[in-house]
Amino acid sequence: MKFLKFIPLIVLITLASCKKEKHTLAHHEVKKEIKDTILRIKPLDITLNRVPKVFVDSKYKSIDNFYNHIWPKHNLSGGFLVAKNGQVLYETYGGIANRSTKEEINSHTALHLASVSKVLTAAVVLKLIDFKKLELDQKVNSILPEFPYDDITIKMLLNHRSGLPNYAYFCDNAEIWDRSMLKNQDILDLMAKHKFDLYFKPDKKFGYCNTNYAMLALVIEKVTHMNYRDAMKKIIFEPLGMNDTYVFDYEKHKDTASLSYKGNNVLYKFDFLDDIYGDKNIYSTPRDLLKFDMATYSGDFLNPDLVKKVFKGYSYEHKGVKNYGLGIRLREWKTGEKLFYHNGWWHGNTSSYVTLKKDTVTIIALSNKFSYKPYKVSKLAPLFGTYPMKDADEDLFD
Repeated sequence: MKFLKFIPLIVLITLASCKKEKHTLAHHEVKKEIKDTILRIKPLDITLNRVPKVFVDSKYKSIDNFYNHIWPKHNLSGGFLVAKNGQVLYETYGGIANRSTKEEINSHTALHLASVSKVLTAAVVLKLIDFKKLELDQKVNSILPEFPYDDITIKMLLNHRSGLPNYAYFCDNAEIWDRSMLKNQDILDLMAKHKFDLYFKPDKKFGYCNTNYAMLALVIEKVTHMNYRDAMKKIIFEPLGMNDTYVFDYEKHKDTASLSYKGNNVLYKFDFLDDIYGDKNIYSTPRDLLKFDMATYSGDFLNPDLVKKVFKGYSYEHKGVKNYGLGIRLREWKTGEKLFYHNGWWHGNTSSYVTLKKDTVTIIALSNKFSYKPYKVSKLAPLFGTYPMKDADEDLFD
């Protein structure tokens, strides 16, 4: 893949130089280094890589037909965006963020990304690796001493090959957790106390598990000496101008965040799992996710060797086109075509982030009213390249 040669339309991201130091730094030294290596954004001439109007017009009609087919009643209840080279080809919003206040969804309404949050969590972990603060094959318990599983590495958390048990399952046991509001540290403490059996031997196979990313959030906190919410803001959101993006804090945002609904417009109430972050709980917009996607094309966002490790599959125990990289799902066909994406589902929120690296295309759908329809947007891929989508169904579960 040669997407590192692409100069994005919207942003060019440059990093200040970062001196090699030991993994362990004093609190103020860590914060200083993170601050000194924050991404700086410089706008480019907007004529660079401009998509021809004839291309925009032709794709708009096709995308509009797709949208009207998927949402014939225009009941998206969220946001839908398609862009080429960072230039928006199609964008629409609709529905209600909060039915009690009748707040409508618009381009600035932050919606729950559900498991698309993992893409952003992984990005910060990878940047810390780039900063020489972490190593991909580093043992998790070298960073989190309480972590009771000796053979699990950072990479195994990123690519879901750790074998960790799902915290939602063991915390649903009243003898283990009393269903009070759960925190990330609680998950680690419970694993340290009970030493739950792993689902399988580490790195033996793929097993998608939210616990992996709840632990990565704690790793971020330990390495940066910042709360995960602050670290995400300082390392990714602020530098990329993702001004409508934030990490949900139950006590702070429960009364102001966009809510989620069942298909019959019944509200999904918050529960004891709603303050866990890393695996979910980032709220964002299609436009902000487009800014992030554009950053991934810059050779200054992550070093090229690390980027190659992100966008490759790690699980080939079973034949098929589906695989998982470092914080991103992928489909890879015998033709050589690759499609990268991540879906999400939490309560009534469903989301899909699709990035066609070879064709510099971004497709995003976010919804706060339960529906499988956002997952169908990957079907737009053949509009931009030779993607044999008929060979793979949508992932209905994230």
